[in-house]
Amino acid sequence: MSDLVEPKSVDIVYETEEPVTYTVVDGVAWIMMNRPQFNNAQNGQMTYALDDAFQKATNDDAVRCIVLGGEGKHFSAGHDIGTPGRDLHREFDKRLMVAPHTNKPGAELLYTREQEQYLGMCRRWRDVPKPTIAMVQGACVAGGLMLAWVCDLIVASDDAFFQDPVNPLMGIPGVEYFAHAYELPPRVAKEFLLLGERMSAQRAEQFGMVNKVLPRAELREAVTAWATKLAGQARLGNWLTKQAVNHVEELRGKRAAMDAVFHMHHFAHAQNDLVTGNSIAGVSGKSAASANKKDAGEA
Repeated sequence: MSDLVEPKSVDIVYETEEPVTYTVVDGVAWIMMNRPQFNNAQNGQMTYALDDAFQKATNDDAVRCIVLGGEGKHFSAGHDIGTPGRDLHREFDKRLMVAPHTNKPGAELLYTREQEQYLGMCRRWRDVPKPTIAMVQGACVAGGLMLAWVCDLIVASDDAFFQDPVNPLMGIPGVEYFAHAYELPPRVAKEFLLLGERMSAQRAEQFGMVNKVLPRAELREAVTAWATKLAGQARLGNWLTKQAVNHVEELRGKRAAMDAVFHMHHFAHAQNDLVTGNSIAGVSGKSAASANKKDAGEA
């Protein structure tokens, strides 16, 4: 007897066929998220387009450095939980050793999907053998943190903020790529997660989560300067240096910690399903944004 289910048929309306743009200038690949009308919320379409872009940059020996940014007002509002292009029930050709997800019952569907699209993809991009820079402006929220944190350097505008509100909103202990206690001191990471409040770029810089903060008008110029310098350095030296620091993080247990918290994350999803009938406790993109603005004292 099969324990598989019939995949759900849902209406998905993509506002663009190009959720990510890719250009190369002077040895630097610029990978730009391109859903500005939805604050670059990350759906499956964007995730696989990002993977294509990182793979393209990796394969091109003329590319010596990679910049990841977002078009529009915000870097990324996180994972897509409510746009017409939310594609939870669309099957994509898997890039990792993960089975299809749309025919899985109950909590297995999300667990399978997020092993690939969230945890697996982020680990894959972190290991790109070329230096990467996240260029962050405006909001870098929840799933947006994951995209910035996989990069080697983070340069932010002075109006940028970082936030993971999923615990107060959904009762979930942080996003799937759980790097919080590596990006921040433990007590600060607890504050960040428990309260779910915005952290300014200036405060994030104090903890070393951000490398440089400057006015938005100067952001791209500053990122270009660093990227150009990195692109002019020895290819192998950049890769070995990156591997050396990443290895230290692994010796400190980063991967094992993520594996443990990923299971806590999905236990919380399952609990939400049992208690509320919805894996994210009925939270929508609109309700999350409204609560976020209210908490921050915005109109």
